[in-house]
Amino acid sequence: MKFGYFDDVNKEYVITTPKTPLPWINYLGTQDFFSLISNTAGGYSFYKDAKLLRLTRYRYNNSPMDQNGRYYYIKEGDTVWNPGWQPVQTPLDSYQCRHGLGYTVFESSKNSLNAKLLAFVPVHDNCEINLLTLTNYTDAEKEFDLFSYIEFCLWNAADDSSNFQRNFSTGEVEVAGSTIYHKTEYRERRNHYAVYSVNHPVNGFDTSRDAFIGLYNSPADPQAVRKGFCSGSIAHGWAPVASHHIHLKLRPGDSVSLVFVLGYCENPKDKKFSAPGVINKEPADRLLARYQTTEQVMAAFQELKDYWTTLLSAYTIQTEDVRLNRMVNIWNQYQCMVTFNMSRSASYYESGLGRGMGFRDSCQDLLGFVHLIPERARQRILDIAATQFPDGSAYHQYQPLTKRGNMDVGSGFNDDPLWLIAGTAAYLRETGDFSILEEPCTFDNDADSTAPLMEHLRRSFQYTATHKGPHGLPLIGRADWNDCLNLNCFSEEPGESFQTTGPNDGPVAESVFIAGMFVKYGREYAEICDALRLDDERDAVLKEVAAMEETVMDAGWDGDWFLRAYDAMSNPVGSKLCEEGQIFIEPQGMCVMAGIGTDITEDGSPSTAARALRSVEERLDTRYGIILQTPAYTTYHVELGEISSYPPGYKENAGIFCHNNPWISCAETVLGHGSRAFEVFKKTCPAYLEDQSEIRRTEPYVYCQMMAGRDAPTHGEGKNSWLTGTAAWTFTCISQYILGIQPTLQGLRINPCIPSDWSGYTCRRIYRGVSYDITIDNSAHVESGVASVTVDGQPVTGTLIPFDAGKKTCKVEVVLG
Repeated sequence: MKFGYFDDVNKEYVITTPKTPLPWINYLGTQDFFSLISNTAGGYSFYKDAKLLRLTRYRYNNSPMDQNGRYYYIKEGDTVWNPGWQPVQTPLDSYQCRHGLGYTVFESSKNSLNAKLLAFVPVHDNCEINLLTLTNYTDAEKEFDLFSYIEFCLWNAADDSSNFQRNFSTGEVEVAGSTIYHKTEYRERRNHYAVYSVNHPVNGFDTSRDAFIGLYNSPADPQAVRKGFCSGSIAHGWAPVASHHIHLKLRPGDSVSLVFVLGYCENPKDKKFSAPGVINKEPADRLLARYQTTEQVMAAFQELKDYWTTLLSAYTIQTEDVRLNRMVNIWNQYQCMVTFNMSRSASYYESGLGRGMGFRDSCQDLLGFVHLIPERARQRILDIAATQFPDGSAYHQYQPLTKRGNMDVGSGFNDDPLWLIAGTAAYLRETGDFSILEEPCTFDNDADSTAPLMEHLRRSFQYTATHKGPHGLPLIGRADWNDCLNLNCFSEEPGESFQTTGPNDGPVAESVFIAGMFVKYGREYAEICDALRLDDERDAVLKEVAAMEETVMDAGWDGDWFLRAYDAMSNPVGSKLCEEGQIFIEPQGMCVMAGIGTDITEDGSPSTAARALRSVEERLDTRYGIILQTPAYTTYHVELGEISSYPPGYKENAGIFCHNNPWISCAETVLGHGSRAFEVFKKTCPAYLEDQSEIRRTEPYVYCQMMAGRDAPTHGEGKNSWLTGTAAWTFTCISQYILGIQPTLQGLRINPCIPSDWSGYTCRRIYRGVSYDITIDNSAHVESGVASVTVDGQPVTGTLIPFDAGKKTCKVEVVLG
């Protein structure tokens, strides 16, 4: 069942009913100011940090779902309605929501009065613009009232939602004409304020929620709207809001356009307050002056559209599959940019209160956006590295505003260090910019403890190399990629627990998954050393990698698949010896991607890697994707930690984690299995699941983190959409492993691994400033193997096209066979 359709020409998803299975959202913003907006105009706005600088309130886990937002109440006689349907929920004569790249458009009508609402964040200003156009489609004059409404957050969203004894006495606003200023705590220590304005004279306003809504009313029935006028309230403490009342008359066929601006303003640091609580309106005046006319707004909107057109032109394909084209060319890359901006901090599932930017998360996200914004990727790497500890371990998260490690979450996730190598290596392959390795980076943001980025990578590698357990496998620490696999937490007696704190302290659980990472990213680190002519270090790294590969084959192989781990008592996890949780997805993907067990056997039997992937297909695969492990845990296992706390089929307990499904797809290409790789890719790809939106429930244009596994009553139901490493890994999978356009330190390698029924495709790839027009000919209908490569008409030996900075364009023709 569909609730809308893709408009590929305009790069939009068009939603045709407000009653989607879940709120279907979009992200507005490209630099520092961001808004979340749903298909019913719900959501919230913030500047840089969703926790510390949130402008508007949002109520999670509420009923009705999806409350608050940017609301416009239209009152004509006794009829009150909203362009986005919520919160009044008056049935509309027509409704449409178009989510585009960085903007959303609502177009609705009631009683022949049409409302078109365009919402976007301009590229270069810290504000959200709402352009509301109202049109009278009758043959008689219409007279009606319009009420805008937002509810301010008192900046720190965590404190705002809990510290009522203080907050109910701090709210402050100021009103000047059609502009409402939210200045709570400005008198104290803040140098910023929020502004909400309209480019039209107002008939009234309210800034007190109690006055506008009514103490025992809800936003679905505000008393000011019911009465038809605002009271001019000025909030003193309690809950500050902003509402404009505008009385309008429209002759037949006439339209009126109103520009509403919600902005973040900051005083220049060298300017002092003129008096406590008195704001400097100059920053707001300058901001609002840029958006006083429809022409100004549309010029900014065009700039935004041009921004996205240019950005997404770095990688475009044309295949016979329309759904694949739209995901690669539009939505997957767009989602990668959103995850660059947000990491896992602010969505409809992440409240923005506890999590900041993830160390592991942000490093993986780099894989999906480094080709789009290499200069910003460079800074992101340096920001991440600055949170690392001197021993090579790292904070698991850091706050985007302060760029300091998150003390609440702490460290101890032993996969984190290796992801820094992965992200940096991806940047080097994309840009060839080795100067980043010379950039000084602090350890733990301590100015007295600084070293070049290369030293940070060195310590990342050495941390894993020096933290091994009894079997010679890497210690898992608090957890690895699977945050819920907590193998060093156990209890022998009620109330007693143990957490390992070092390589020799008590139980030493080990991770086969980290071992696979160590082999894969150790080799990438060795390539970096080789490029820098650090021959001795390269050889030492490769020696460590070879030893780990041998250890995995010795201690990490279970006969038909790779083990997942050893727990704190050295019992295997993810083994046929286990009653539950016999096989896990993660090591099968990562170890094969690393090349472990891929050697061809002398007797022609399947390689170790092939046997592992066959076990995945036989035991873990479902119609909606590959589950994380099987059998699901049916009872709580204290020795395994949080993984068994979930009901069977959800999240880490045999749910379908879309994030690691691409690892299996990538692994299949390593073995040349193009058809199987694409089969795995399609199962979690939203565009291929659009017809089943009533089952999946989440947005059909972006990936979600997980779907319920076959052990769950709601098999196939999606959750945690938008902010997921799935975006980066699926784009890496399809663009580099399946379509086979692979950046290397030396140039582009073209090595497709595709379904045999494909005839071919074309790709335009901007790489280090050179435009590559690539044609793949699969007339032979093979899954892998390159028969010939020509570059600008000249044959090339092998699959690598060395980078030539003297060229502006490059025509590449590849014949498979």
